[in-house]
Amino acid sequence: MKDFSIEVHGAHTYDATGAISEPIYLSATFRHPGFKKSTGYDYGRVANPTRDELESALTLLERGGRTWAMSSGMAAINIVFMLLSAGDHIVFSNDLYGGTVRLANEVYAKYGIEATYVDTSDLAAVKNALRPTTKLIYIETPSNPMMIISDIRALADLAHESGALLAVDNTFLSPHFQKPLPLGADIVLHSGTKYLCGHNDVIAGFLTVRDAESRLAECIQRLVVSSGPNLSTMDAWLMLRSLKTLGVRVERQAATAKKIAEWLGTQKHVTQVFYPGLENHPGYELQCRQATGFGGMVSFKVRSAELAQAVLGRLKLIAFAESLGGVESLLTYPKVQTHAEMPEELMKATGLDDKLLRLSVGLEDAEDLIEDLEQALNQ
Repeated sequence: MKDFSIEVHGAHTYDATGAISEPIYLSATFRHPGFKKSTGYDYGRVANPTRDELESALTLLERGGRTWAMSSGMAAINIVFMLLSAGDHIVFSNDLYGGTVRLANEVYAKYGIEATYVDTSDLAAVKNALRPTTKLIYIETPSNPMMIISDIRALADLAHESGALLAVDNTFLSPHFQKPLPLGADIVLHSGTKYLCGHNDVIAGFLTVRDAESRLAECIQRLVVSSGPNLSTMDAWLMLRSLKTLGVRVERQAATAKKIAEWLGTQKHVTQVFYPGLENHPGYELQCRQATGFGGMVSFKVRSAELAQAVLGRLKLIAFAESLGGVESLLTYPKVQTHAEMPEELMKATGLDDKLLRLSVGLEDAEDLIEDLEQALNQ
């Protein structure tokens, strides 16, 4: 099936009632038919029918083998890091969500796991950063918030040649636009709170691997069962409902984002626009090869920090708020919000500064959004 059909139907099968919507199984435990007999469900932390339906739908969308639905994007990232052991080394994109950097630097560094941050759009830099102890290359593409595009297939080859895994945070594009697993990635992650949910009302995370029978899948399953980061049943049902409109939402958001990015490029108070759908973006051609769309995220710089901060308070339609991917447009100030705990040297390396704003484009009318940005920029 194509993506739009998968998004609507997922892996849904009809029970005796013929219910179109997947039932919500709120039971924490399940009755056994007899000694050493099981319906396939024993305890809700291990498996739940509603959550299984959601996981199967994501697996189909990502063209993967197995998915785990978790309580947050950070829970999914944490499971990936838990695959590592003391003495292991990670190569990270130097432009990442600040929470990922915090988890690596403040938590896992204490357990003897080392990290190197490089521009992962530069394959030579990645190759030079690899060590005999490198077990993981971890990227975002497009990256948050500088929209850097990394070559998934080439990085997968580098990782596998050195005996490492490639994990790709696919939050910014969703599986509707980009599928890292067929390109060679071993793990794909999402903050499901963002585009997969799309309504700013569920906190969720997802982790998908290529092969359900692999040693990697076995290890992840053991970690999930042991640490219990599972998504609740009600949230799983809400996510199933949200997935049905994923394609129509992200395609409209991407179309509007391109219009806004082009308009921003004409504004006297805007000095730089970062959007991979612009032909002058350095990653444009690569993005066209490895994805089917450009997403709804636009970052841009204005002439001064004072103007950036003033714009946030002048907005009327767009909300000044963290997060992204919802139907409501949000404007964020990364330096003091999403990336407040990012080391200064990493921000300098990528160009993230106090003049940068990050826009998550929603489903409002494009002209209304441009009008709001125009009045906020030009007061």
